[in-house]
Amino acid sequence: MPHTANTVLARCKRIVVKVGSSLVTNQGEGLDTRAIGNWAKQIAALRENGCEAVLVSSGAIAEGMQRLGWKRRPGAVHELQAAAAVGQMGLVQVYESCFREHGLHAAQVLLTHADLADRERYLNARSTLRTLLALGVIPIINENDTVVTDEIKFGDNDTLGALVTNLIEADALIILTDQTGLYSADPRKDSDAQLVREAKAGDALLEAMAGGAGSHIGRGGMITKVLAAKRAARSGAHTVIASGHEPDVLPRLLCGESIGTLLVAPQMTLAARKQWLADHLQVSGRIMLDAGAVRALRSEGKSLLPIGVTGVGGEFERGAVVAILDGDGNDIARGLVNYSADEARRIARHASHEIESILGYVDEAELIHRDNLVLL
Repeated sequence: MPHTANTVLARCKRIVVKVGSSLVTNQGEGLDTRAIGNWAKQIAALRENGCEAVLVSSGAIAEGMQRLGWKRRPGAVHELQAAAAVGQMGLVQVYESCFREHGLHAAQVLLTHADLADRERYLNARSTLRTLLALGVIPIINENDTVVTDEIKFGDNDTLGALVTNLIEADALIILTDQTGLYSADPRKDSDAQLVREAKAGDALLEAMAGGAGSHIGRGGMITKVLAAKRAARSGAHTVIASGHEPDVLPRLLCGESIGTLLVAPQMTLAARKQWLADHLQVSGRIMLDAGAVRALRSEGKSLLPIGVTGVGGEFERGAVVAILDGDGNDIARGLVNYSADEARRIARHASHEIESILGYVDEAELIHRDNLVLL
């Protein structure tokens, strides 16, 4: 690989790490406490170097299968849900005890696709994860297998890892597996297969290279990892697919060492996000501003604070796209609002430090953050 790994991974300040079932279990024989302890040690090392980490961990269903004495992964959804419910107990207990050895707290976060499809729940999940990271807590994320159905489940934790990467706007997604990386062909069938050291995330050729599903323990295959990289790239995150059996793989990757396959994301993602906002023709409401707030947005590039709001029109929920108007009623911007219409009316013309006393809680200091606002 050329120098790209040194430049993009060494600068990462927030990462999502996905570890597959085979890396936290003894090939279906229950949880591998020693292996989980190793992941805790590596993530603790990243934290010491100022890098925030979220862990997406498989293993709950595999652990539940072992506890229930099942040799093969069941096909019925309700049986998978039962296995997950049993296995989550052991999975979380092991992670908590392993991180505690390094003076770190862990938190369990269970998500479903519906949580991230609904804008309000999406923002709630993002706020919770960001708060946990700010507190120095390591979020352990898994799909909420005990309640999902075929219609709403992610289907694999590679996809979940990519969605979480988008959710918290991480710099990189690191997918750790029992394979060295992505090969040009299936190395088990083609002796001429070459390891792909670096490629562009979203390249259609990568999907052609990726093979089928993996073992009977987990669900993911290389194709889900390639598609996860494509999804993560939408928020500007690079993806690494590497072997979790490499010693100290996480600290080495974050030092810029070339391990596995690096799938590089295109740049200017914030511009693309703001283009989406600008093109959002259907708005749920209107926010009217005073001259000072208009100046802060236009000349200073600041976030929109409630104190500059003179009026709120329409009815909308948190996370809706709203039109932003100046004093003459001109449409000057679009933005994703952090509070509902009713809450926005109550905090309008008030300073941010007053939000909690007015609403009884505070989620964000800004009514609309500058990253979620685009001038027209």
